[in-house]
Amino acid sequence: MQAGMLKSLALAALFAALFLPPAGAAQSQQTPPPGQTTQKPEQTTTPEAGGPQGDIGPIAIPKKKEETPKKDDTPRLPKKQEGLPEYSIKVNVPLVTVDVSVMTKDGTFIPSLKQEYFKVFEDGVPQAISHFSQTQTGITAVLLVEFANTFFDFERDAIIGSYTFTQTLKKEDWVALISYDMRPHILTDFTQNKNELIGGLRTLTIAMSAETNLFDALYDTIDRVEQLEGRKYIILVASGRDTFSKKNYDQLLKRIQATKDIVIYTVGTGQALRQYAESHGLMRALCGITSFSCSTEFLQFDNQMRTFAKMTGGRAYFPIFQAQFREIFADVGDKIRNQYSISYHPTNRNQDGSLRKIKVELVDDQGGPLRMKDEKGKDVKYQLIYREAYKARQQVE
Repeated sequence: MQAGMLKSLALAALFAALFLPPAGAAQSQQTPPPGQTTQKPEQTTTPEAGGPQGDIGPIAIPKKKEETPKKDDTPRLPKKQEGLPEYSIKVNVPLVTVDVSVMTKDGTFIPSLKQEYFKVFEDGVPQAISHFSQTQTGITAVLLVEFANTFFDFERDAIIGSYTFTQTLKKEDWVALISYDMRPHILTDFTQNKNELIGGLRTLTIAMSAETNLFDALYDTIDRVEQLEGRKYIILVASGRDTFSKKNYDQLLKRIQATKDIVIYTVGTGQALRQYAESHGLMRALCGITSFSCSTEFLQFDNQMRTFAKMTGGRAYFPIFQAQFREIFADVGDKIRNQYSISYHPTNRNQDGSLRKIKVELVDDQGGPLRMKDEKGKDVKYQLIYREAYKARQQVE
């Protein structure tokens, strides 16, 4: 009882340090000049921004501007000839879009690459690129946070990491906040207001359940955001532990493989506590009495987090120090805001629900690996980050 009270007090102090402004600043903001009254700005309703509505309320996403076709590009209907019946032919040609990040060894985005440098393969077969562009746009993301009654270090990292992520957001970003323990809890629907997200984080004061049902929470989040149009991101801040999910690991992996336009970035929590426990022979205290090898279990949790990210073209991070959170989310922002968008019509038109493997390469004029040099003439080592597979649509007869 005393330990739980101390942990609650520590979390309350952490929230006060993160979220409460200095006393002088708060007073100056709340007290209006003499003779003037302050008016509360009207709150913009999120449904007007567009998006589907379901059992979780309106899901707001930015509206897309409908471009009217140019006059010369408008298709003209052929003249109807008498005596001939009318027929209509519908051809369903799939389009696959791959977002590719080209990064240096230290994680810096490499801009201004041309389309002819990129070569795309599907199941080993070269594909003709139909659309290519370098993009830097706002993001639509879900911040999925583990908040369970386990250890203070895990809860503290989850709060600090989530708060740091909110500070990197731009005004054109749409973000929702979901926490989970035994089940997911929607704290804030999609919003462009940082204060609403911080208000949702402030509710994470006392963790009630010790269960960390990661598989169910991630599965449910994918179901909710998949209906949104465009590229979506899931920022998972968690230990990677799953204790009581109804969905198993294989079911979750199949669900991730079947997703479209969803990229997962994972940030591990409690890494400093784990290192201390391992160096002092205290790992047993971090797991249950039925655990065979606590160190092995946590390595498995890390591998699960890496797998979620790699399967979707994201990246996994495991910070040890709190100061690393700012560097991590700056790196995440650089990757998801600066990308090359590549689209192609696959040569395999079969709608058989099969898993298609994607490979993207950078090539030179002779078809060999592209070599880049810096201002000193040294070779630049780079890596390509993208989704490595997708599941074809299943033909419904």
